[in-house]
Amino acid sequence: MSNLRSSTLKFAKSLALYGFIAACSATAAVVTTARLVPTTAQAPSSGSGRLLTDRGFIASVADQVGPAVVRIDSSRTVAQRSGPFNDPFFREFFGDMWEQPSTRVERGQGSGFVVEADGVIWTNAHVVEGADTVTVTLKDGREFRGEVVGEDPLTDVAVIKVQAQDLPTVTLGDSEQLRPGEWAIAIGNPLGLDNTVTAGIVSATGRTSAQIRVPDKRVQFIQTDAAINPGNSGGPLLNEQGEVIGINTAIIGGAQGLGFAIPINSAQRLAQELIEKGRVDHAYLGIQMRTLTAELRQQINNDPRNDVRLDANKGVVILGLMRNSPAMQAGLEVGDVIVTMDGRSIAEAEQVQQIVQDVGVGESIALEVDRGGRQVTLDVQTKALPQQRR
Repeated sequence: MSNLRSSTLKFAKSLALYGFIAACSATAAVVTTARLVPTTAQAPSSGSGRLLTDRGFIASVADQVGPAVVRIDSSRTVAQRSGPFNDPFFREFFGDMWEQPSTRVERGQGSGFVVEADGVIWTNAHVVEGADTVTVTLKDGREFRGEVVGEDPLTDVAVIKVQAQDLPTVTLGDSEQLRPGEWAIAIGNPLGLDNTVTAGIVSATGRTSAQIRVPDKRVQFIQTDAAINPGNSGGPLLNEQGEVIGINTAIIGGAQGLGFAIPINSAQRLAQELIEKGRVDHAYLGIQMRTLTAELRQQINNDPRNDVRLDANKGVVILGLMRNSPAMQAGLEVGDVIVTMDGRSIAEAEQVQQIVQDVGVGESIALEVDRGGRQVTLDVQTKALPQQRR
């Protein structure tokens, strides 16, 4: 009898424990759902809230925009390095049996989106860089031969044209109004998986090229945690209304949730210039520069191999000058520390690049530099960056 009572007690405890575990599991499921679906989200353009119990808005955006997102396949012919058996010594013994082809074909794939119904498509420059052939495939399976209207490697924007009419198009948004925390939806062709939809938020805006480890680019980026993978390049980043707010362009290798897009306002200006001229003219000064820090100042002043001595504590130090550049013609010297530009205090190298980009080609900029403790003012007139320097 005691054994029966003991077994019954153990069974009752097991039921209670199971009920506790089940309750905890149900609670965890509710908590997890709450994390994934916040209560409200602000609309980027109207500022009105959206109750996220209606999760179908992402699907609605995908249905609305998906047909205008395209896959871009490109190929280019590149020179093939000669192998050892192309050496005359080996050819004397082996003839042409070991001869290697002098060229090879490289293939790439990315995404893009239709902006105008008559076949104007925007994408990344690196998707079509050096391409001999470009093939554009729509979601409905139609294929078109694409012509590269223009590409700009410094901003990674390119425009393609296909011969077609009445294509589905996207609606452009306003990237200037973006705030961190707003919804971000990406559509593209990652790893060849056409029309893949991912969603997240705008993590940050105004990320510099140096911050995302592409210092050669002249654009500030939108950061998002919407999943972006190889093949997403050139595809649209969208707000919850389905408006394009950016062109997906970069990821940081080895990281998760760190995707970057070119703001659509910048892309629109660049694309228009590509359509009109086939290129984008970028202003430049022709200097090699770095943000001045205490460590860099000490390093330069203690280097016995140069005659430069820095007195300034902050600014941007010029470490090199391009021959026949606007900077050299204006009288700037290695070791000068840029303190102000057009009256604005300068603390970081990114500021110099941004100001030069904003003023445009052929404009004059008033500089104040510290030259060994002496304040020097001068004007430098920007020029268009030579194509071979890009």
